[in-house]
Amino acid sequence: MRADAVRNRELLLEVALDAFTHEKDVTLGAIAKKAGVGIGTLYRHFPTREALIEAVYRTELEKLCDAAPELLETLGPEAALREWMDRFIAYAATKRDLKEALQAVIALGINPFEQSRAKMTEAVSLLLKPLGATTDPMDLLALLVGVAQNGDQDQARRMLDLIMAGVLHGAARTAR
Repeated sequence: MRADAVRNRELLLEVALDAFTHEKDVTLGAIAKKAGVGIGTLYRHFPTREALIEAVYRTELEKLCDAAPELLETLGPEAALREWMDRFIAYAATKRDLKEALQAVIALGINPFEQSRAKMTEAVSLLLKPLGATTDPMDLLALLVGVAQNGDQDQARRMLDLIMAGVLHGAARTAR
């Protein structure tokens, strides 16, 4: 894609994320207008409302999972895992806010979640490896889902601290 087309697509996804998480019946025309592009540009990138919703969800998933190697490189193993877990909680809140929009996609027989588990497991595995942690990535993800369902930000931070302590304790025991 040309640079302007990439920029327009990214802008549409950003505006759509905000719209679908904050407005109940937002129109595609309103999304295009807020993004500063014509409706034809929106339809060239996303031929249906459901395609746009699915792309918004998948983009958020990719941002989360693609952050793992970058976080490891810039923060180090412990801080990277903790930052990724914080981002997971934010991702889960966004997914919860997109629930109604995603249900419309699912009603058409499209499964926007089909790659989610594999991508997240890969990201968590990458983050756990340098710690020497033996924690099963799926177990960690299950814990994070539980924390994310809580909704209380202060309690979520405390629970993530407990999870980190458990992962690091397990890694230390393995290292002995």
